[in-house]
Amino acid sequence: MNTTNPEDDSLQTLDYNRLFEGVRDFKTNEFIPRQQFFAELGKHQNPHTLFIGCSDSRVVPNLVTKTIPGELFVVRNIANLVPFYDKKSETFVATSAVIEYAVKQLKVTNIVVCGHSNCGGCAALYYDKELKQLPHTKKWLELAAPVKEIVEEQIAKNKISLDERSAFTEKMNVVVQISHLMKYPYVKKLVKQGELTIMGWYYSIEEGEIYNYDKKSKSFLRVE
Repeated sequence: MNTTNPEDDSLQTLDYNRLFEGVRDFKTNEFIPRQQFFAELGKHQNPHTLFIGCSDSRVVPNLVTKTIPGELFVVRNIANLVPFYDKKSETFVATSAVIEYAVKQLKVTNIVVCGHSNCGGCAALYYDKELKQLPHTKKWLELAAPVKEIVEEQIAKNKISLDERSAFTEKMNVVVQISHLMKYPYVKKLVKQGELTIMGWYYSIEEGEIYNYDKKSKSFLRVE
């Protein structure tokens, strides 16, 4: 007995075809008019910024920064997390490898850690039951355990309400991940030497606004 919904099949075919239509459109309207640019780009890369962002489909680094191919070296993961520094390289090596390569090999001069509104990864910190079906996600989110502790402490002290928890968690997560990043010796060294700048961003999807973390005021200020 066939239980497949024909409408589901048609929707899948539509999404499938859109990908190929996008490829054709890129070739015709982007690549061909700029063949020389892509020919040079194919020889080397010289990005100025490492962008550490969330895998969320609504967060598109080149879109929000209006950058072109070759400018950003990007790593995206659930909740834009930075692994704890581990010189033995035994855990969470994928993102750590990107950081290492970007800083040591490509010599980027900026690192952006970008969080965002309505982040599913940050929300999942408070829903243990749901994570039982997602063991790899649960393991990955261990990196955000310090964030959860900070937020719950602030709630216990009545400094923030439950209604404010989501946004506060997302923003605090950016701050904590920057602190993780500063534990990488080569990152800390370059920052102290003034050769590397680290920025913490919060992207409000519904507002179309980027808020930059200001260390002095310990707050996120809208980029004007």
